Amino acid sequence: KSVTNTQVLADLKIMDAASYEVSQAVKFGADIVTILGVSEDASIKSAIEEAHNHGKELLVDMIAVQNLEQRAAELDKMGADYIAVHTGYDLQAKGVSPLESLRTVKSVISNSKVAVAGGIKPDTIKSVAVEQPDLIIVGGGIANADDPKAAAKQCRDIIDGNA
Repeated sequence: KSVTNTQVLADLKIMDAASYEVSQAVKFGADIVTILGVSEDASIKSAIEEAHNHGKELLVDMIAVQNLEQRAAELDKMGADYIAVHTGYDLQAKGVSPLESLRTVKSVISNSKVAVAGGIKPDTIKSVAVEQPDLIIVGGGIANADDPKAAAKQCRDIIDGNA
């Protein structure tokens, strides 16, 4: 069956040459493109501008950002469409969860939407969904599952309140 409301997120984690990278992602079908929050302001601003010129969205991935609150507020003012808290794989291994970071970012932004990524899988997604982020990104929780299609459906059902 055809899904007409599918969006493509190009998780490029751009760091430099931002407008070019965004233009290439959009050219190949991306609706949302990611840039790293630790990038230069000039790179982020040009990425936002390039995405918006094409009617697309820019997601700023906050992985490795040291002052989450300050940077989220700056990015919100710059016009980032999404600010994504992201607990990297190496921190997940130490038991770190993105929930506290998600609450922090939500408390300081007024324009951007909030996204969350990092260690989310069918058995942890409910605790993330109750925080009501605008976007939940599930990577390895689906890709590394024995049955990825079933894992994706389980995640979707939980988000939709059907599980």
